[in-house]
Amino acid sequence: MSLSASFPPRLSDAARAGSGLPDGELERLAGVARRAAEAGASELRRHFGQLEQIREKGRAGDLVTEADVAAERAVLAVLAAETPDLGVLAEESGRRTGRSELEWCVDPLDGTTNYAHRYPFFGTSIGLTWRGQPLLGALAVPALEQLYWAAPGLGAWCNEALIQVSGCGSLAESLLVTGFAYDRHTRLDNNYAEFAYFTHRTRGVRRGGAAAVDLAFVAAGRLDGYWERGLSPWDLAAGVALVEQAGGVVCAYDGGPAELGAGRLIACTPDLRQALIEGLAACHPLSGASFGAPELDGAQPERG
Repeated sequence: MSLSASFPPRLSDAARAGSGLPDGELERLAGVARRAAEAGASELRRHFGQLEQIREKGRAGDLVTEADVAAERAVLAVLAAETPDLGVLAEESGRRTGRSELEWCVDPLDGTTNYAHRYPFFGTSIGLTWRGQPLLGALAVPALEQLYWAAPGLGAWCNEALIQVSGCGSLAESLLVTGFAYDRHTRLDNNYAEFAYFTHRTRGVRRGGAAAVDLAFVAAGRLDGYWERGLSPWDLAAGVALVEQAGGVVCAYDGGPAELGAGRLIACTPDLRQALIEGLAACHPLSGASFGAPELDGAQPERG
């Protein structure tokens, strides 16, 4: 199914139109994103399996390691050298204001918990936004030796190959992916009901533990759809551009335009969009509800 007026406009196409970037500059910035992602991934390879310090940074289960810091430092060096006037929102060091409405969103290590446990599902994600809307991005996945990137007018790529979302149009034939936020122990709106609902109605629901990689796999047609809550802009910016430019759709849980600041979205093939919207609505999530944090068999939050 092709995109039609019934779908929200692609965020990345709208950001491209609004920014007024000429083709040459858009292509240059896509190259910067790739080089920055590769610089971060190089640090992740260097530190993998050799961490000396793993600590929590404010929320239970929200981990940071010396690899996060080293990868972010490498990424920021590339961005400062090649785009000194652009702002940056980075997971570890926060926001640096720039001189334009373009801003980089940097997740130096998407999947920190996986990385800390030497589970090879993680990457460095670099997204560029315009007025908070995703425009383009790149994601390096070192364990797979894959570099994903996408930009309006340039398509979506994995290494040297163009990628596109799958042709799956049936929920019963789909393979989905999701995740669970750090606050799932203290909120009733924790994605458990949704996970069970879709697990019983699909070929399966995977839980990778790295949002940007999940989105890249949807863009590449390895997975057919994704939903999640409790996310940050740096988790989503690059992945949204990847899915959209690979022919997929991205929207809010209610089907309206997605917003990075909302922290929850759907990304999928066009034909699965309505089924995911209806499934999430059927679960009646208790948004905002909370309760005392219980001990769940001594488990600790795993998302990172």
